[in-house]
Amino acid sequence: MSQKNRQGKRSARERLQEQREKDKARGKRKRTLGMVGAVIAVLAVAGGVGVFATKANQDSGKSGSSAEPPRGAVGKGDLVVPAGKRGAPATLTVYEDFRCPGCKQFEDVFHKTVNELADRGRMRVEYHLVAIIDGNLGGTGSVRAANAAACAQDAGKFRAYHDVLYRHQPEETRDTYARNAKLIRLAEKVPGLNTAAFRNCVEDGRHDGWVRKSHTDFNRSGFASTPTVLLDGKSIYGPDTPLSPNKLKRMVAAAARG
Repeated sequence: MSQKNRQGKRSARERLQEQREKDKARGKRKRTLGMVGAVIAVLAVAGGVGVFATKANQDSGKSGSSAEPPRGAVGKGDLVVPAGKRGAPATLTVYEDFRCPGCKQFEDVFHKTVNELADRGRMRVEYHLVAIIDGNLGGTGSVRAANAAACAQDAGKFRAYHDVLYRHQPEETRDTYARNAKLIRLAEKVPGLNTAAFRNCVEDGRHDGWVRKSHTDFNRSGFASTPTVLLDGKSIYGPDTPLSPNKLKRMVAAAARG
């Protein structure tokens, strides 16, 4: 083989090798750019979610961001909605969420007894409204319903509306109470509640900030679930502490005896 042919073949092999190296480098650059693009896309989505969440928090209640308590709220930070006579011999503390099925179960069994004991001056009830289901399943129904209940408290009709919300509680996974219109329609079941003042309070989210503050207080309390029910500071309701209406009456009577 002539020197010229050998040089030609070598040159061709070298050109082929160079082309392969270029193709390899080009492929590597494409993969790198693809990875960078994917990271940028993830960051963009994350940024979008962050903006959306922030906006949702900003829009969820206009004046509610100021943590305005409802009329008659008591306790540290005015985070308690009271029912019953001040100075009653026993105090029932209830941490509850209007979307919580367990809270509805408690209310279905005990609301008549609780209301009776409060009306007779035997027991004072202190309600703490929280939003644990919103955090667990997403949505805003816990906050919206609690805000509406606080608006009912402004009108002096908290307990009646409270009971209506539990009677008509949607399935846990359905965020029905996120709709102000639904909460306002339910107010028609409480005589005299569905007024312009109540509707404005619900739609403006007047007490949203107060609800969020109450929920933060719940998170700091050491309690982890709703309902949390205490009698004079002692937990009395749960899987390991069975309770019945009659047992609650006996416990309250014992507290009255000292």
